[in-house]
Amino acid sequence: MTTHTAPATEAPEQERTSRGGPVRDRYFDLLRALALFRVVLYHLTGWAWLPLVFPSMGVMFALAGNLMARSLKRPPVQVIRGRMRRLLPPLWLLGVVGVTGMVLQGWGPDADGHPGWWLLHLTFWIVPLSDPPYAEGLPGLHGYVGENWAADLAGPLWYIRAYLWYVLLSPLLLKALRAMPAVTIALPVALAVAFEQGYLNLPGERIPSALTDFSTFGACWILGMAHQEGILRRLPRYIVPSVAPVIALAGLWYALHHGFGPGNDLDSMPLAQALWSFGTVLLLLHISPSWSEWPRRLRRWAGPVGLLNSRAVTIYLWHNICILIAATLWDRLWSVTVLEQNVPGLLESPWPVLVLAWVLIGGCVAAFGWVEDLAAKQKPRLWPKSEPRVRVRGARRRAAPGG
Repeated sequence: MTTHTAPATEAPEQERTSRGGPVRDRYFDLLRALALFRVVLYHLTGWAWLPLVFPSMGVMFALAGNLMARSLKRPPVQVIRGRMRRLLPPLWLLGVVGVTGMVLQGWGPDADGHPGWWLLHLTFWIVPLSDPPYAEGLPGLHGYVGENWAADLAGPLWYIRAYLWYVLLSPLLLKALRAMPAVTIALPVALAVAFEQGYLNLPGERIPSALTDFSTFGACWILGMAHQEGILRRLPRYIVPSVAPVIALAGLWYALHHGFGPGNDLDSMPLAQALWSFGTVLLLLHISPSWSEWPRRLRRWAGPVGLLNSRAVTIYLWHNICILIAATLWDRLWSVTVLEQNVPGLLESPWPVLVLAWVLIGGCVAAFGWVEDLAAKQKPRLWPKSEPRVRVRGARRRAAPGG
């Protein structure tokens, strides 16, 4: 399964109308912002413990599943079309920039000896039913972008592919959830066990990769749908706090007994990731305070959280290449003798690189984020200062970008 990295849809379930307008769920906004920030930090540092502190991808898929279930009160075809309209234009812009750069560096139909397949696979940059192709081993760009930059550019795209398949399957998943809640929620985890124990082996790479992602995070998506449907609220209050930690700890136990640590974290152990994410997401949805307004101690963060929600897809798609550029630029300082001799600790620190990466991400938000507005049929904004808008049944209203 592709290394996990991690985004814009309907208003969260807890939104209610007030004075003729909707009330945003600030708790969901905060979870989404934390997930994005943790993704960037993890891809910069590679610290294995970060996915344990906050399983970003499980959270993002759960929020997206919640919003998808809410939207499916409308005709499924209409909902799916709207989701694809919001998701695909930012991907197309990334593809225009990235694929053009790859081609200029010599990538083309003869790169893998199968020109027909190369052209066919390029269509995954248009509709990512499978992972879009990219050039491997490209040289860096004039010391500003590191080597093999195309791999970093394409790294996050597994999420787009997985999200698209979840959207396409959601009408069926919702029907199954209403008919057999426990079985439907447990199915992805059972699939993860089948893969891990070798009970299920499939040829090739693309189909097994897609099914592995479903087995890893599908339960989180379905948990989000179950939360929206009120299924979790119908459980006795003691059930979730009793069961969720046991499931999460089972995932942690499995990870610790299979070499968990640097270079072998949860992303490389799908079953452990599935169990830990499931348990943690279940607890987070159980808490779900449904803030219609920011708590006083969190109001100072309203601006950054709103920006992250407004440009979630753009930040997600471009953050990896921003990290690569930031690391490449910072490494050039080692050639400054006075810095190398006097502040080697500063040059080795990830924190200046993190700041620089976020500056570059901000540049991408300004340069490319307007596509999210166009995709949502809104007036393009260079730098959104207000909260994101969304269509709610029967009217245009504000809402948060979700997975």
